[in-house]
Amino acid sequence: MEWLSDEQRFSAIEENLKIINEEIAAAAIASGRNQQDVNLMAVTKTVESRFINHAIGCGIKLIGENKVQEILLKEPELNLSDCKAHLIGHLQSNKVKKIVGKVETIQSVDSVSIAKEIGKRSLEAGITTKILLEVNAGSEESKFGFSADELFERACEISGIDGVSIDGLMCVAPICEKEAEIRAVFSNMHRMFIDIGAKKIDNINMNVLSMGMSGDYKEAILEGANLVRVGSAIFGMRIYR
Repeated sequence: MEWLSDEQRFSAIEENLKIINEEIAAAAIASGRNQQDVNLMAVTKTVESRFINHAIGCGIKLIGENKVQEILLKEPELNLSDCKAHLIGHLQSNKVKKIVGKVETIQSVDSVSIAKEIGKRSLEAGITTKILLEVNAGSEESKFGFSADELFERACEISGIDGVSIDGLMCVAPICEKEAEIRAVFSNMHRMFIDIGAKKIDNINMNVLSMGMSGDYKEAILEGANLVRVGSAIFGMRIYR
């Protein structure tokens, strides 16, 4: 979308959000819920601040950034008084101190060691940081996250770390050729989400099931997602500089 003027991009964002919200509503109803039960996160990787602010002005209440340095750079320019920010990308231990306290939730906790570092830095800051546990739902070697087999044990271990509060699960689903395949991945995530929540363990709250992106958010909602992370379907194809 580099060849479009700002006004054209603003208009496209408005139209895209209208379509996406209609599709979220339809999928939520089809899954036995209401549109209000599903949160739409605008993924803002590589998106310039003026376009993010326009989306916020159109009703976006939640944004997600992949990189610590990018959200820190943009934060002073963003209208976040009525909008929350999450970190959704892989977090390295040496970046934890910089991001703790800057976002409401860190969605991409994929190891006990990173949870411990977040807890340590959160205690130093006098806060508790909400985290989601990232699950490698497709068992892909190239992806971060806990395996389904180890998830519950690691969740219990992390629940004992001071300074963090487990608020749910997230996944980046594998690319699937058939809708039935991707829905099976999401269905399995939802089953783990429900099973862990039913155990009612201290400091483990299954409030957020973050799954589904621009290409598969409707399928994710049909299988129980209550937060979908949508980037290019809102802002257009990413422009890398």
